[in-house]
Amino acid sequence: MTPRPIHELEFAELFHLEPHGPDTYVAIGAKYPWGDRLYGGQIVAQALKAAALTVADDRHAHSLHSYFIRPGSPHEPVRYEVERLRDGRSFSTRQVVARQSRGAILNLSASFQVEEDEADVQVAHLPENLVSPTDPQLVDNSWGSMLERKQTDPEHGGLGFWMRLDADIGDSPIDHVCGLAFMSDGAPGRPARTPHPDFDPTNEAKFRFQGASLDHSVWFHRPSRPDQWHWFATQPHALVGGRGLVTSDIIRQDGVEVASFSQQVLLRKRRPKP
Repeated sequence: MTPRPIHELEFAELFHLEPHGPDTYVAIGAKYPWGDRLYGGQIVAQALKAAALTVADDRHAHSLHSYFIRPGSPHEPVRYEVERLRDGRSFSTRQVVARQSRGAILNLSASFQVEEDEADVQVAHLPENLVSPTDPQLVDNSWGSMLERKQTDPEHGGLGFWMRLDADIGDSPIDHVCGLAFMSDGAPGRPARTPHPDFDPTNEAKFRFQGASLDHSVWFHRPSRPDQWHWFATQPHALVGGRGLVTSDIIRQDGVEVASFSQQVLLRKRRPKP
């Protein structure tokens, strides 16, 4: 199978899951700029979509927790096997295993909740000095044509990224939440490196490290369209044993906090081979 580059794919193609038996779905991969490895955000988002397809329409994803097990290959489809753990009066819980020919590549748990008329309070807000995502001062480190990403720093409002999907995402709430999950894996790498004693702020310096996503969690607070700009206010917390922990609030450009995430990142300094 020859994978298509991500910039040649439409959002609807990437998030189309073909049924393959009870609670089992198959989705395509994509070729990303960094070589023969799938983007983790794609696998998380497709797994979330598979889980959502087994849940009643009145229940919406409020959280997911996932472990990356093996790198995914863009040269073959991904099979998503959903287990219905529980359907309660208010919550539904699902487990999804993503598989390729080498075995499991991701294990994800997701929870869905009916809408409840309770207090709605926002705590996180945009910094007053945060520059607009269209400001030419920002470093553009987008990849492909689907994900737009502008890098911010403390001088421009905080350590993080402005991100949006430049795609026709349609009107499905499921696809909107999957689009946010897709973007959420595009933010932790650089913040995880910042506490390292050999950190260098230049983008070229990232090649001094070997990195990968280990585990990833997202909490969805409010509905949002991922084709709008969102600020990912990333914050590193620890770096030990080759593992860096990053958390982030995700705040839309109009100031509404829509989600939060945490990720543990594998971070090893590249050393000369003996």
